[in-house]
Amino acid sequence: MAMGSFDARRQQGPMAEINVVPLVDVMLVLLVIFIITTPLLTHSVKIDLPKASSSANLTRPEHIEFGIREDGTLYWNGAPVSEQELAGRFAAEAARQPQPELHIRADRHVEYEKVAQVMSAAATAGLVRIAFVTDPARR
Repeated sequence: MAMGSFDARRQQGPMAEINVVPLVDVMLVLLVIFIITTPLLTHSVKIDLPKASSSANLTRPEHIEFGIREDGTLYWNGAPVSEQELAGRFAAEAARQPQPELHIRADRHVEYEKVAQVMSAAATAGLVRIAFVTDPARR
């Protein structure tokens, strides 16, 4: 290793040796990091993801088409119905065996509160199969 001197009388040329100690230190640190992290990369968590299908959902004939318009009017299988009649109708349908599915079709701009009230009334009456119907062609 070449050492410099503070003696002004000695003329020395530029030092031509490369100091590799810092390079070795950095390489050893990187080696240790890679040794520690490599086993962590090989272990993976196995997850059973659901398979997506794009086929149309075929429904059985015993279902209720329930519509909610933007202005808040309610429709039971295409016929207008008032909010006061809902509890009785839902209770009657919940007593049937097998229970029909409730398909809710709501306009795009219907407030969620209205949809939540209908779902709450259906669940309180005992209907357990509630679904939303969407039109995938519209975006």
